[in-house]
Amino acid sequence: MSAKNRTSRTTPPRAHRPHAGTAATAQPPLISAQWLGLAMVAVVAAAAICGWAALCLLFWQGSWQLLYHPSAAVTRTPASVGLSFDSVPFGPDNAGQPQLQGWWIPHPAGARYTVLYLHGANGNLGNTVDALKLLTDAGLNVFAFDYRGYGGSAPAHPSEAGWRQDAEAAITYLTSTRHIPPASLLIAGKDLGANLALELAAAHSDLAGVVLDQPLAHPMGPVFNDPRAKLVPARTLVSDRFDLNAPAAALRLPLLWFHRADLEHARYIDSPTAYQHVTARKSIVLLPAAAESAEEFRVALRRWLDDLGPQR
Repeated sequence: MSAKNRTSRTTPPRAHRPHAGTAATAQPPLISAQWLGLAMVAVVAAAAICGWAALCLLFWQGSWQLLYHPSAAVTRTPASVGLSFDSVPFGPDNAGQPQLQGWWIPHPAGARYTVLYLHGANGNLGNTVDALKLLTDAGLNVFAFDYRGYGGSAPAHPSEAGWRQDAEAAITYLTSTRHIPPASLLIAGKDLGANLALELAAAHSDLAGVVLDQPLAHPMGPVFNDPRAKLVPARTLVSDRFDLNAPAAALRLPLLWFHRADLEHARYIDSPTAYQHVTARKSIVLLPAAAESAEEFRVALRRWLDDLGPQR
């Protein structure tokens, strides 16, 4: 047998290859309409959750502006009403830098009591000058200050916790630096500052007393009643409360409460609920809402101070 024949018998036959034009085209896998629907729902839900979370974050960061309205420029000082005063930096941070700015206003003839004055949520110390003069005219040394974020104090977003910390620093300054005995120290406040004054007084039973000028019965209304608050869990996001009832029940200091109202309907006005919770020695004075109440305020305060003795 020739070599050519042997080679032909041992060589395997070629595989049959179909022509390119006749090959079957592979079909891609099909996605069900149900899966597409679920995916779209998931995407929309995730977007809604992210949007809501962003809204919560924005509300948490900016809700303080619904309650607090600080201003930086102090346009009046006690000198504008004839009072001598010292500008006092105090409340050092960890680096020893004062964070708070206050005014020390000594009574010209000396005074038995010193009052720590806590202003409200609007403006700064410059808006308190007339109130500080009333306290001085009643026979008191006065110390007033701006919370952080107000006036000349360090920049910060105000909060109830921050206010409380700043007020505690003021008490420390008065008792430790100026060596004022706690039994000679009063706390006074107006509006939201009065809520803070009551909270502070309830925690310091060694002080002489507390004076409240129209504390706010519903202090968080501007925050929780805002339309945007209904879109988020506002009461979870905002920790401020400035509640009156709990510190009123815990108060052990003599209390003078000024309640401003329409005197024509005074006989129909009940005392505030928080005032009714106070079991310590207390007095309430009803004042007209008009500015003419300044003299009545001064007279009532002097009478209360005259009656304020060591016994509680």
